[in-house]
Amino acid sequence: MLQNQKVSLVEKVGYGLGDCSANLVFQMMMIYQTKFYTDVFGLEGAIAGTVMLVARIVDAFVDPTVGILSDRTNTRWGKYRPWVLWTALPFMVFYILAFYNPGIEDKGLVALYATISYTLLMTMYSFNNTPYSSLGGVMSADIKERTSITSVRFVFSTIGQFVVQGLTLPLVNKFSAGEDLAHGWLCTISLFAAVGLVFLVVVFFSAKERITPPVGQKTNIREDVKDVFSSVPWRAMFILTLFVFITLAMWGSAMNYYFENYVDRGALYSFLGSLGLVMPADDGSVGYAILNAFGLVLNSPDHAYEVGFGVFNMVGAIVQFFGVILLSNYLAGRFGKRNTFIVCLALTAVFTAMFYLPAPDSIGLMFTLNFLKSLAYAPTVPLLWAMIADVADHSEYVHHRRATGFVFAGVVFALKAGLGVGGAILGFLLSGFGYVSGHGVVQSESAIDGIVLSSSLIPALTFAVGVVALCFYPITKQYNERMQAELAERRSRQENE
Repeated sequence: MLQNQKVSLVEKVGYGLGDCSANLVFQMMMIYQTKFYTDVFGLEGAIAGTVMLVARIVDAFVDPTVGILSDRTNTRWGKYRPWVLWTALPFMVFYILAFYNPGIEDKGLVALYATISYTLLMTMYSFNNTPYSSLGGVMSADIKERTSITSVRFVFSTIGQFVVQGLTLPLVNKFSAGEDLAHGWLCTISLFAAVGLVFLVVVFFSAKERITPPVGQKTNIREDVKDVFSSVPWRAMFILTLFVFITLAMWGSAMNYYFENYVDRGALYSFLGSLGLVMPADDGSVGYAILNAFGLVLNSPDHAYEVGFGVFNMVGAIVQFFGVILLSNYLAGRFGKRNTFIVCLALTAVFTAMFYLPAPDSIGLMFTLNFLKSLAYAPTVPLLWAMIADVADHSEYVHHRRATGFVFAGVVFALKAGLGVGGAILGFLLSGFGYVSGHGVVQSESAIDGIVLSSSLIPALTFAVGVVALCFYPITKQYNERMQAELAERRSRQENE
């Protein structure tokens, strides 16, 4: 039976493009949403944080609804694949609106617009990404194939991360001509949204669903809820996902402020010069033309922050890219997904905490820590979703019922809750330490201290909570192999009856 569930490389790549699309949105929200609200919309940090928390209330109702609806969808294309296509266009439209500045002067109305547009985007994210993630859990029952699918998926996730984290600020600066930031943001987001729309359509035509619920399973929402909420591995993954994404949102956004307000621009300019990114004039070379097209050419320290932060993120994305390819499958195959995740996440927490150490002009140390942190975190990236698929199998194994969409919906809610709570925590911390909203404002020493703490020791602690949660995750490598063998036997027996 498992031999019939081999997945071709073309299908894996087609499916993986969907996560590149999702990350064109997700990485933008994780790294730049708070910064956009404080410096483009002009909202105070606490108000920006409140906007993100309000959407979580809506998510509490939306996410389980999406899981229930997708589990009960029956079409000739499957349960989950159609949702990826149906929601692709509205998803990208709301993406653009969430980063569109309508030019409202009243700050109360600005906050209202931000709340509505952000909530609509998060709602459509659920309707698109929950079925997309569930689709990955039903493409194959083969353990190795499933890990391979998620590894390919997160190669494309890393590409999306590379583009958004590395090119957003240079592109915004280029499109705004250094003046109209709102126009620069609109052009940049519109470009990303157009690419994301195409990729989601490709997913629909590429992927195939192979795992179906057990024969004779009857629809029962109460049983689905009971099975999932009583699952120890699901609860462990929920807490892990929540705190990992609280950390990623807090650290990713904080590093934006870290580079603009803490890092010495002269030292950063000199460091970028050593990388060949400082060019006083157009030398007619192909290299200059390529760098200039993406806004990565520097001829003065004025925009060292935008380019430097982009290069910093690109280094992390490249390291993560090769870490996923070279380490994830190997480590998971040798030590198991759970043990690999525990060790790698603990190391990530240590390297995150060490960002408290560099002086403003210690640019080389900052980039070295980023290299080590990205390398440590890389193996965990595809394992998260592979482990959630294992949780869906565990529910079927124990209860003889399958609710893949509902299992993934709960974890997607944790992901989005982490995104919102992490951004909110940062917003409240910024306000508490005296950060003044607005583009180009000189911050107080207290505000800078808050930015440094939010970029190092505080996110290291929230990462540590994820490590603790993993210790309660019971699906070891040996348990998983035994579970998959019995499930395969059950499914084969049901097919032959």
